[in-house]
Amino acid sequence: MIQPATPAATRSHTQADFSRPPGARRLPRIDRAEGIWLIDTEGNRYLDASSGPVASNLGHGHPRILAAMAAQAKKAVFAYPSQFESEANAAFSERLARLAGPGLDCPFIVSGGSEAVESAIKFLRQHAVVAGEGSRWKVIGRQPGYHGNTLGALAVSGDAHAHEVFGPLLRAVERVPAPMTYRLPPNHTAETHALACAQALDEAILREGPETVLAFIMEPVGGLATGALVAPDAYYAEVRRICSRHGVKLIFDEVMSGAGRTGKFLAADHWPGARPDVVVMAKGLSAGYAPMGAALFPRAMVERVAAAGGFMHGFTYSAHVMNCAVGDAVLAEVEDADLVGNAARMGTLLRGRLDALADASPIIGDVRGLGLLLAVELVADKATKAMIPLERMAPYRVQELALARGLALYCRRTSRGTYGDWLMIAPPLTVTADEVALLTERLGLVLDDYAAELRADGVVAA
Repeated sequence: MIQPATPAATRSHTQADFSRPPGARRLPRIDRAEGIWLIDTEGNRYLDASSGPVASNLGHGHPRILAAMAAQAKKAVFAYPSQFESEANAAFSERLARLAGPGLDCPFIVSGGSEAVESAIKFLRQHAVVAGEGSRWKVIGRQPGYHGNTLGALAVSGDAHAHEVFGPLLRAVERVPAPMTYRLPPNHTAETHALACAQALDEAILREGPETVLAFIMEPVGGLATGALVAPDAYYAEVRRICSRHGVKLIFDEVMSGAGRTGKFLAADHWPGARPDVVVMAKGLSAGYAPMGAALFPRAMVERVAAAGGFMHGFTYSAHVMNCAVGDAVLAEVEDADLVGNAARMGTLLRGRLDALADASPIIGDVRGLGLLLAVELVADKATKAMIPLERMAPYRVQELALARGLALYCRRTSRGTYGDWLMIAPPLTVTADEVALLTERLGLVLDDYAAELRADGVVAA
């Protein structure tokens, strides 16, 4: 077992001090990383079971990406896009548009997911004004839902606790229920509940006034707000139909699910009859090698806004030359190494092993997701689906236990755990069958450790 890091008093300040209480033991300090492994300054090795925050899609220290970074650094690292175009931006945008498919022709490149969400909303608003539909400004989100931490992205997210803290700074938006599949309302199946959630969207649009609603934003496969939620297929088709009928733009937030993670390049590709109008991407788009996000729009919409004076929006690091070179190298590797196919194959293998863990563990209530975007939900009682008492902060305790077993996990609660506790299981798309076996073996030991704790405290039956 790996020993915990030294107490805070003996260490200098780091970013972690903003979220960990004074005196808490420090997190391991990273020294280097290789493939699926992270190595701390004490020489301890941690299997990256969640690709960091579901971002490191190619693992760590990938030679192709490091070579692309070095080559671009020798040429030009930065040139402001209102003054210069760059070959890196052109190559990356062309490749991304081709992989994303028809109707998502023009990527607007930014530094991360929150910026990409804000860019999508602002672009759609400006397009509505240019198109003579200036009454459209309202964005409808889901509860729960997560789209980022900047104020605009947080405003369309569904996290009651975050809104308690930051609500006075935000403009309130309408939210409709997310089609959760594990804990269902009485007298509902997953299918009937999903359709009821879609109907709630229709009713919200009518209540707000269709002429005032600009967009509906959702994650096609859930991230930290819903724990890799995948709705029944009929939900996607019905949401698309409702948005089309009312002239509402459909935004798919694929910050976590895009770039091949679900076994398709876009999660949207699993539901070709529910094609979104706009897709937002980040994380795996640059595989953690550079800050990167993108909002993908139809060319006709971009040309209309450009002809009317141009998009009134941008950032200092939009279309950053180095970042675009990294992104192009990442997507080239995704294509050349068939990592989308590997995500599908290894996702099937990983899902089977997680299902086997769930059968054996008293605290895994559900396993869900697509490809290599999976989650396990923790419970105190599998029969009743009773949650582990929220004050125990179950995901974070499991995260601590996992580090002691040489396993790095990503956990984040939505609304203080109101909707359940889960662990994201999302290794790099390069993961092998042997690494899947090792990951699940260690995860089983971690969950055994935690179940023993809960039994000792009477939370889980002996």
